[in-house]
Amino acid sequence: MIRRIVTALALLLAPVPGIVAPASADPLARQLFGAKSTPSQQAPAAIGTYAKGCAAGLVAMPESGPTWQAMRLSRNRMYGQPEMLAFLQDLSRYAATLPGWKGLYIGDISQPRGGPMTGGHASHQIGLDADVWMLPPKRLDLSRADRENLSSISIRTEDQTRVNGNWTPAHMALLRAAASDPRVDRIFVAAAAKIAMCNASPRNDRAWLQKIRPLYGHNVHFHVRLKCPPGSRLCETQTPTVAELSKGGDGCDESLNWWVTTYLEELRHPPKREKPTGPPPKTAKTYVMSDLPRQCQDVLSSR
Repeated sequence: MIRRIVTALALLLAPVPGIVAPASADPLARQLFGAKSTPSQQAPAAIGTYAKGCAAGLVAMPESGPTWQAMRLSRNRMYGQPEMLAFLQDLSRYAATLPGWKGLYIGDISQPRGGPMTGGHASHQIGLDADVWMLPPKRLDLSRADRENLSSISIRTEDQTRVNGNWTPAHMALLRAAASDPRVDRIFVAAAAKIAMCNASPRNDRAWLQKIRPLYGHNVHFHVRLKCPPGSRLCETQTPTVAELSKGGDGCDESLNWWVTTYLEELRHPPKREKPTGPPPKTAKTYVMSDLPRQCQDVLSSR
């Protein structure tokens, strides 16, 4: 009797010819890249796009330098392309010449191998994005514990429409210097800060404002994005905006006011929209390895 039962179970569980068992679900790319604690032993390369890619051969930003300190070291997100590290160090030296600033506090750059992050960012995936704190450093000898507990400052009002008393001419000078650097593609900052800079800039000194882009959530830091380095054949440049394609566009127009009027109103009172059909679009939170450039598998598996 027992033998007949075992035989029957074996027949039920046996694979049926022509039917392939379903493959196990791909692990999320952010889990795989977030688990890597060291860069790949490859030549530096930015692969894919800022929000859908990875990075080979990244270099760690030194935790401290003469004019900078890296913050939130526990996140292990201080890795960038050599061009990014050189840019940040150059900008920090300029910051140290500004009144009240000893240099820069630097936030997230990328994970050791780039890729989608475990949380906090949609971009920062190819080692060419970095966050710079709005807090002017008064000292550059912070301990690891200090760097975990110290917070930056907001430079806009609670209603998000204007800059507050934390905003200074030195902030504008720092952002102008960053945007004027030919390595920089664009800089994201709170809309209130761009409005303040548009209002304060003379007509004969506005070209740099074109690179300053308003974006929600960038009131305690500004986000610098570099262009793809020369010769980076696997790096995909961001699609130009209408302002970039318009001769002389500086972004100080009615589209800027939208960020402190219609946009804020829709955040407070979301309009009713038709529910989209079909599967939701994939994001950095849901990408699997097959969504990324194929070279990212080599980055992940490299020593």
